[in-house]
Amino acid sequence: MDESPGWEAIDAALRRIYGDQEPAHYGTLLRWSLGGPDPLDGISAYPRTEPVPHWHFVSYGMTELYSKESDDLQESGWGFEFTFRLVRDPAETTPPAWALSFLQNLARYVYNSGNWFEPGHHMNVNGPIASERDDSEIRAIGFVPDPELGGISTPHGRVEFLQIVGLAAEEYEALQRWNAVALMELLAPRMPLYTTDLDRRSLLGDPEVAAAVQAGIERDGSTSGTLYVNKAHWERDGATTTLRIGALQAASVGQTLRGRLPFGRALVLQTDDTRLRFHPSDAPVIEQPDAAALSVGVPAEALDELVAALVPRASVTPLAAMPGVVVEIVPTAMLDRYGEETGEVVG
Repeated sequence: MDESPGWEAIDAALRRIYGDQEPAHYGTLLRWSLGGPDPLDGISAYPRTEPVPHWHFVSYGMTELYSKESDDLQESGWGFEFTFRLVRDPAETTPPAWALSFLQNLARYVYNSGNWFEPGHHMNVNGPIASERDDSEIRAIGFVPDPELGGISTPHGRVEFLQIVGLAAEEYEALQRWNAVALMELLAPRMPLYTTDLDRRSLLGDPEVAAAVQAGIERDGSTSGTLYVNKAHWERDGATTTLRIGALQAASVGQTLRGRLPFGRALVLQTDDTRLRFHPSDAPVIEQPDAAALSVGVPAEALDELVAALVPRASVTPLAAMPGVVVEIVPTAMLDRYGEETGEVVG
């Protein structure tokens, strides 16, 4: 299309940083709206040398690039475009292809699920973010405002530039038990411009960082009130309620419960069609307000047993401290970027 005011607004924001520098740009042959496989119409990658050599990727396609289609006049499309900063070899002249696929995969997740991202959100990507880097500890992501681009107003509404930040598995476990924003702020001095380095080790290996994180967990607990999971169902048979949770995310659920319930906070497991809520209670209690929702009251003395049952393998565990409650962990089939089963199963 000849007119693309949303696209031009993104370009104008980038010119404030890069002037006339030409990025490496990658477009799609067939747009998503016309049946193409990739939601992003384009991705630009700028080579940087400061504060560390890195690629600065910026997406085009999470917002309304061409015409105003939604009824929301305040926000353009999903309200954000992705950015991603990736450490590069100074001699590298072409951005890695996996990073382009990674951005398309995240966009595809939003378009297919309807779940959007905001600063403070986070995700376990269930493996290295670069699939060919099995040796990398960077296996999760968090989201922060891009420290240089921030947000802009466009003819179609507000657009925030939302930067993806790679996290080590150990850092992600700490994030689930604490506060994503606070953890990111703590790590920021050791991650210039929140640049992702696939070769770095967990920053919790620094005793000073580890101590600050542990103090935050003990002081604040977890701010993650809702986890989007692929399996959180139940079956009620007389006096017995069986809670079925997918093996892939079981351990993460347990970590987050430890950061929520002792602080008087509930945790919701949200799937496409169900809502399973755990909340602190003086005694075990099961309530089902409707067919798609279940509420489980967990007394303090039952928490350790509940968390111990949330293991990443198929199992069935009756809870002695909650008579009539059974935790069943079911295998999780892994999906590819198109939502098709890969044949790999966790659990």
